[in-house]
Amino acid sequence: MKSEVKTLNQFIFERQHDFKYASGDLSRLLSDIGTASKIINREVNKAGLVNILGMAGMENVQGEEVTKLDVYANDQLIAALRSGGECCLIASEENDDVIPINYENGHHGKYVVMFDPLDGSSNIDVNASIGTIFAIYRRVTPTTGEAILEDCLQKGDEQVAAGYVIYGSSTILVYTTGNGVNGFTLDPSIGEFCLSHPDIKTPKDSNIYSLNEGNTAQFPEGIKQYLAYCKEEVKEENRPYTSRYIGSFVADFHRNLLKGGIFIYPPTAKAPKGKLRLMYEINPLSFVIEQAGGRATDGKNRVLAQTPTELHQRMPLIIGSENMVLKVEEFLEKYS
Repeated sequence: MKSEVKTLNQFIFERQHDFKYASGDLSRLLSDIGTASKIINREVNKAGLVNILGMAGMENVQGEEVTKLDVYANDQLIAALRSGGECCLIASEENDDVIPINYENGHHGKYVVMFDPLDGSSNIDVNASIGTIFAIYRRVTPTTGEAILEDCLQKGDEQVAAGYVIYGSSTILVYTTGNGVNGFTLDPSIGEFCLSHPDIKTPKDSNIYSLNEGNTAQFPEGIKQYLAYCKEEVKEENRPYTSRYIGSFVADFHRNLLKGGIFIYPPTAKAPKGKLRLMYEINPLSFVIEQAGGRATDGKNRVLAQTPTELHQRMPLIIGSENMVLKVEEFLEKYS
């Protein structure tokens, strides 16, 4: 018996009433992001064949060199969101300031979209997995005027949708609107994302840990002690654990979401506030992991409950299987 194929757009429209403000706008917005990601995927897959690999000769607001594909992905997402009519404000990791969107006849969109257009872009030239991360909020200022920075600086708990696209051996889009997590794999033969990972639940425990151990000397003592715990040989507790680190947050997160595991990016001497961005990377993936039954904290406080103070704010992160995150928090409290 042939199983039914359900596309991303079919699924979005069927499930739009899961969202209390259902009017179709959010569904169209998610569909726009899906369309942009298909265009980005096309360029990612042929990047080795055209003059698009390498650096673009500029730095983003974070002081990091921007790759050509970063710029392309950023432009595609902005264009898709501008044309849709549902979005009033865009914020990208690659842009210094917010990008207001105004439409004719006084119409203003209801939603704010924040994104990292190409996470892990340093992996592009070596053909390792990279991804797009996005978060969607309802604007909080009156819809009669232009949206402002205040509309972006909301707690992660206020997200109405969030997700990511991973461009790897296959291209998968994963998203949540606060009613579970679902994944869709791109079928290149029909050009559609098809439901492949319904109702994702991440394991409560695992034996996989992900972090850049090259920075161990700079880690807080609690993290050093947790690493020692991971490497102890205790057969009844399935230790030592397995280290898996790709260097692309999306890729490490996706593996741990499906198989269980923990991703850690603690503060270091070089990055005392951590390196990952709260608004573009941490909040959206924290929303996803919580909806899948996992946990995300800064080592002490739940990520999604924290009020951001600036657009490009950074924060330490411990995210993944619930019991593993709780164990790290125990070590941090004990050795603080």
